[in-house]
Amino acid sequence: MHPSKSIQDDDDGPGWAAAFVRGEGARYRQIVGFIERAVGDGRLNPGDRLPPQRELARQLGVDLTTVTRAFTEAKRRNLIEARGALGTFVAPPKVELAQMVDLSMNVPPPPAGVDFHDLLQRGLSQVLLRTDAHLLMTYQLGGGSRADRAAGAMWLKPVLESVSPQQLIACPGAQAALAALILTLTQPGDAILAEPLTYPGLRAAAEQLGRRVVTVATDDDGMRPDALEQALREHGARAIYLNPTIQNPTTRTMPAHRRRDVALAAQQCGAWIIEDDPYWLLGSDAPPPVAHFAPSQVYYVATLSKCLSPGLRTAYIRLPEARSRAGVLAALRSFALMSTPLSTALATQWIHEGSAAQLLAGIRTEAFARRELARQLLFSADQAPPSGIHVWHTLPSYWTSLALTQAARAQDLRVTASDAFHAGPTPPNAIRISLGGVETRAHLAAALKKLAELLVRRPQMSREIVV
Repeated sequence: MHPSKSIQDDDDGPGWAAAFVRGEGARYRQIVGFIERAVGDGRLNPGDRLPPQRELARQLGVDLTTVTRAFTEAKRRNLIEARGALGTFVAPPKVELAQMVDLSMNVPPPPAGVDFHDLLQRGLSQVLLRTDAHLLMTYQLGGGSRADRAAGAMWLKPVLESVSPQQLIACPGAQAALAALILTLTQPGDAILAEPLTYPGLRAAAEQLGRRVVTVATDDDGMRPDALEQALREHGARAIYLNPTIQNPTTRTMPAHRRRDVALAAQQCGAWIIEDDPYWLLGSDAPPPVAHFAPSQVYYVATLSKCLSPGLRTAYIRLPEARSRAGVLAALRSFALMSTPLSTALATQWIHEGSAAQLLAGIRTEAFARRELARQLLFSADQAPPSGIHVWHTLPSYWTSLALTQAARAQDLRVTASDAFHAGPTPPNAIRISLGGVETRAHLAAALKKLAELLVRRPQMSREIVV
């Protein structure tokens, strides 16, 4: 019988438990997190025996009920398994036939130290207590209620410093906001200027609405101001699309001086900027938005889908100074009469009473831990991925992005090839890997290990069977 795996450092290596952290959630959930992180980084392996519950409670300085509750949750997550009198062991990976691991969709990870189910239950209870249920189930004016717009102003204050609720429009997601702005600012056939690697949703909306996406040359800091001025004059464009913070897909963050220079170029040419900024609150030390440098020139779009939850279906447009709401609202109502009242009310409730900030903190903590996993398994020490919920991985020369994504799919992994983001004939040889969509850190670690093994193997030449 193997001895129990120590929770503290011993001769066999580092232990698997850490110190409890105030404000990081209930202690039983922190214990589950200790186990999950240790499985993810290899300090605990399938078959390792954990200390008996009473002994573990003594070592951790908690009561038996806390450990029992932690083990129950860890079993639910398939992290551990009980073997009767033999004890409790780290469970082997669960085999799920034909289960694709999705590393292709950018969604926020499950928040660390936050009971999301409890947060959702309490939030909805408060919404129903404070709001007439009939109003949640009927048509409402688009653009959000006064409370919705006040919540948006609260949410954006750390980003924009000064924002008035009267400047805001609440939308059913950023994609709806982008489509409404394209309809407002451009005419059929017009060019929209963007970087060569850009959000696929922009290209899809532009194509459906009869507009053209024209690319502008970039350097390591992002869109070049001189190339932007040239493109504005050459194409007569009136709209520029930017995603300057933790850019999707490259993860590049445009420095402050470049934001200022791009804003100045747009002002000089009389063009509007659509600043799509879903990741600013996930970043560390992000510069002020482009809207800070040209508040009268920028339509600023911020969604809750990437930093809280896609299910909230809530985004905010901050209008440029002295711009009328009527045009944007008319465009929005042509295809989305209103935001979903219940989910928007929940977002408003969470922001006003502080749950949104708690949820964001948990997501930032989990996103950091997942990037650390990606750094350990996919990158060298000097290639640590920046803030955010996705990484951009340049492939070795023997892989093409298309071949790699196909090979990954054969291994039940879904990643995104660079051509999904690139406007032009020769996309870079890279893939985007999204870190938030996998339920647990242990499952993410297993998926990233499988991807790392695939990356170091050269693609196999297909051999057709002749019969």
